[in-house]
Amino acid sequence: MEKVSTKTITVNRQARHEYFIVESYEAGIELFGTEVKSLRAGSCNLKDSWCDIKDGELFIKQMHIAPYTHGNIFNRDSYRDRRLLMHKREIMKLMGQVAQQGYTLIPLSLYFKGSRVKVQLGLCKGKQLHDKRADMAKRDAKRDIERALRDRQRG
Repeated sequence: MEKVSTKTITVNRQARHEYFIVESYEAGIELFGTEVKSLRAGSCNLKDSWCDIKDGELFIKQMHIAPYTHGNIFNRDSYRDRRLLMHKREIMKLMGQVAQQGYTLIPLSLYFKGSRVKVQLGLCKGKQLHDKRADMAKRDAKRDIERALRDRQRG
């Protein structure tokens, strides 16, 4: 069996700070040629993007893909809604969780899997301010422990 290579295009680091990630899913994305060429150049931003389910289809909104420099008339709107490709039963499951349990669908990362562009979606729940502070305190404590261990090994 052949291993498919993956190359990360961009990661939504703000999502991990703002949300608890309950579950993650992989979805394909419907793009035009100039958008893929722009992604190969690394021109993408997921910062304020989110996903919506409309008429049984999954769309990513507010994802910015910069216009391709040599694309001229073939360039599309950089903030247009793009359809995500998942199985119908997965979309229906997500629709139920988003509607009833108050979850949000947030794109976590964008990457090439072979020659295809894939999106990692997170089923997320919003963090309160005290949750964010607790995460920052944990991260600082872990950093301090690692620093102390490293210093102890040196001397």
